[in-house]
Amino acid sequence: MKEGTDGTADRSVRETYDHIAEHFATTREYPWPEVRSFVAAEVDRLGELDNAIDLGCGNGRHTQLLAENGASVVGADVSHGLLKEGQKRASEREFIARWVCADASRLPLRSDQFTTGVYVATIHHLRPRSARIASLDELARVLTTDGQALVSTWSTEHDRFDETEGFDTLVDWTLPGGRTVPRYYHIYDPDEFQSDLDKSALDTVKMEISSGNCYAVVEPQL
Repeated sequence: MKEGTDGTADRSVRETYDHIAEHFATTREYPWPEVRSFVAAEVDRLGELDNAIDLGCGNGRHTQLLAENGASVVGADVSHGLLKEGQKRASEREFIARWVCADASRLPLRSDQFTTGVYVATIHHLRPRSARIASLDELARVLTTDGQALVSTWSTEHDRFDETEGFDTLVDWTLPGGRTVPRYYHIYDPDEFQSDLDKSALDTVKMEISSGNCYAVVEPQL
């Protein structure tokens, strides 16, 4: 694993994102196009959205998208700081969501309650591999039997990486003033991502590469 530019090894995800939450939120204004497409497909599939979860919700940009499409939505994140940013966004943009502080690999939520899930740009922050697979199992657990979710991760297909196999690294976040904060990432290769999905309690409906990320639409195994 590479070290950050300040020579510090990886910090916990919660500590890292609590530290950068306010600045991070200012750079995450709009939902990703791939998430917009998934939510639109969910509206077509279901007629209207019901209960939804935004797992690793960050500042709530995708939580807002789900709410605006009629979902009763839970935004879950391990970072208290990011959840505060999500609550502030909800107040300013006038959408309703419930906010839960949670480790994605151990969700304090009952089973079989969400028909739609969004789990984007989060699984690559978990370690070790068993925690990443556990988070997929947890997603399967909280989805209804007819539920579907979109899972995404950074991959080796991104232009910034030369590697062809999955690897661990630190990617710096630069705060105003120039201070850098290292963030742990596991960069998946596409076959490895599919392998982890296969080892979980999820079935893959489809998978694609877009903008250097792996995206998978998944559903619970029956």
